[in-house]
Amino acid sequence: MSITLNGQAHPLAAPLTVAGLLETLGLGGKPVVVELDHAALSPAEHATAMVADGARVEIVVLAAGG
Repeated sequence: MSITLNGQAHPLAAPLTVAGLLETLGLGGKPVVVELDHAALSPAEHATAMVADGARVEIVVLAAGG
């Protein structure tokens, strides 16, 4: 199975929730903005939104600084 993650092909062994995908990427619990198939998700949706074969996912990690 394969998805497009931030514009690049990314293999997945099985469908995951967005929260599961974030965990596999080392981003679990970090402040991120996620778009799944061109729809922005609220953090509350990460646990239930499924990333299926062919999905397009964009993840932006929020960082503070100055």
